[in-house]
Amino acid sequence: MNSGRSKLVKAFWARLPVQQANRRTIMIRGLKPEAKIVERERRRTPRYPFIASAELIEEKADVRIASRVSELSLHGCYLDMMNPFPTGTMVLVKIAAGDAFFEAKSKIVYSQPNIGAGVGFLQIEPASKDVLEHWLDEAEKESHKQAG
Repeated sequence: MNSGRSKLVKAFWARLPVQQANRRTIMIRGLKPEAKIVERERRRTPRYPFIASAELIEEKADVRIASRVSELSLHGCYLDMMNPFPTGTMVLVKIAAGDAFFEAKSKIVYSQPNIGAGVGFLQIEPASKDVLEHWLDEAEKESHKQAG
């Protein structure tokens, strides 16, 4: 996560009456203990910091948007971009890092204007799946190095 986005995220959370209990649980402050609302993180697999260039293609209108990957998981990624497609848009995502290339038919799961979009992978060809798994193995190793 780059420092500009990190500062923005911290500022966003600082304004909400929320306390983060751990990485998987969010509790709303100001409610009686028996009435606390708890939301579980919906991700099926870990998401790792990962920097790569990306291109999104909305196939019906042949609209292309250049972007940058900032986080990656087995089922999707987060893309930094100023003008993301609306939530629900079907896109082809192409990601390039080093000599490796990945592409998947995907869907915009959530869109944050002037920040970016969460993308869910729907259909991945076997060769791209191998590239994705390699990137995730490397990202996991890197996160363990940085953790301790």
